[in-house]
Amino acid sequence: MAKTAKKPAAKTARPAPKRAAARAATKTKPAAKAKTTTKAKTPPKPPAKAAAPKPRLPKGPVWQWSAVDTVAAIRSGAVSSVEVTEAHIARMHEVNPRLNAVVVDLSEDALKAARAADKARDKSGLLHGVPVTIKENVDYEGRPNPNGVPAQMGIIAPSDAPVVRNLKKAGAIVLGLTNTPEFSFRGFTDNPLHGLTLNPWDPEITCGGSSGGAGAAVAAGIGTIAHGNDIGGSLRWPAHCNGVVTIKPTQGRIPAYNESAAAERPMLAHLMSSQGPLARSVADVRLALEVMSRRDPRDPWWVPAPLEGEKPKRPIKVALAKIPDDMDVDPSVQAALRQAADHLERSGYRVSEVEVPDISGVWQTWCDVITTEVVVMQEAKMLAVTSEDFHKAWGGMRAKAEILDLAGWMTATAQRSTHIRAWQMFFEDYPVVLAPTTVKPTPGPRDDTVSPERVREIFFNEIRFISAINVLGLPGAVVPVTVDNGQPIGVQLIAGRYREDLALDAAAAIEKRAGMLVRQLWDRMA
Repeated sequence: MAKTAKKPAAKTARPAPKRAAARAATKTKPAAKAKTTTKAKTPPKPPAKAAAPKPRLPKGPVWQWSAVDTVAAIRSGAVSSVEVTEAHIARMHEVNPRLNAVVVDLSEDALKAARAADKARDKSGLLHGVPVTIKENVDYEGRPNPNGVPAQMGIIAPSDAPVVRNLKKAGAIVLGLTNTPEFSFRGFTDNPLHGLTLNPWDPEITCGGSSGGAGAAVAAGIGTIAHGNDIGGSLRWPAHCNGVVTIKPTQGRIPAYNESAAAERPMLAHLMSSQGPLARSVADVRLALEVMSRRDPRDPWWVPAPLEGEKPKRPIKVALAKIPDDMDVDPSVQAALRQAADHLERSGYRVSEVEVPDISGVWQTWCDVITTEVVVMQEAKMLAVTSEDFHKAWGGMRAKAEILDLAGWMTATAQRSTHIRAWQMFFEDYPVVLAPTTVKPTPGPRDDTVSPERVREIFFNEIRFISAINVLGLPGAVVPVTVDNGQPIGVQLIAGRYREDLALDAAAAIEKRAGMLVRQLWDRMA
């Protein structure tokens, strides 16, 4: 058969008469079949598809990865959520004993959640499989919510607070709960229930408060994102002390509610308080903000505002806040502010040193209003169950405030609107304000128990630019700029209401040139 097939194959090379060609075509049908099986005439096979490139892992140990990189690595299959969670648990068990940042270890629950995350078909959650921590002053279903007070260990959360619920819905894995001072009311993280939390950079300086456990944990590599909250600086102060990034959102941006609470908070306390994230990079803070800000119907003050607003005309003008004459400023802080201003200028911003609207008056309004509400609503009950250290710290704050009568309180709340209006008009010309977090080097871990005078010095002189912003309800980001004498120094970026995007854009411009300072910390801890 093969021999027969060759003859007509050769003839086809010459032209043939039509009749002969027809006979040849009839006679050679089987040959044609053989011809198609001949190796020389078989069409080439299409090239095999190249194997998909193996997913690449981010650089460095797993616990050093950003939240953005971690979720991408899990989704790609480069690593499992269990592997990531195990790495963070190992890191927590390595460094937490000397820091005391995480005071409730949820490792077993975290591993169960990680295994479930790996089995889930839907891995679209923005934080799918990503380890985080929660501050122990919001409700975590089935757990006590003592808020640093031993007498409150019997308060069991019947449900998750909105911020916890939103993080879990996005796929986050909760490693543990972080430390906070009694009633979350000090700028230093210490309490008789769990003890003192240390700063991973230096045990001789405070980790800040009240979200000090959150700041110390995320800086040391325990979780990619830490939850915290802020009524007088409790996100921004720990971010500064621990060399990490945060955003105190506009009031109403992130929903808040504790079902375990015996009573609702008074109005101004609610309007001045915000939930928010701490992380090691601006990108992670943005991601966490998007997740945390999802709607929860239990918060009547929640606002469905977009996360991105209209961009200002370029170049964006930044006001470098003039520091009031009565504030004693350390040269290291002045240098850090100038360095941050230079980073912004090189990124296309236009920075001018100008006087901002009455920062001192705003701070006094904050101090008077919050202290009056506490005295009227909570003071007696708080003092009955708190430590001597708490009494000292609270006494120092109370001494600086004017306890208002009803007419005085109503006047102060009216003045709040005047202050907000002045700042909003200021943002029309300068969409971003660059200001200090503190004007002094970070103090010792218990400096607010030294004397009432020291408390007033810390809050009124050193962190005036932090606490004042709470009464305005404005968003404020903190980003690290430099390390001086082994201590990180951050700056604050303030923007108009619901313009967290502008504050974080400016923070990202600084971070791009300053770098992620916690890498220096990790090298020292190695």
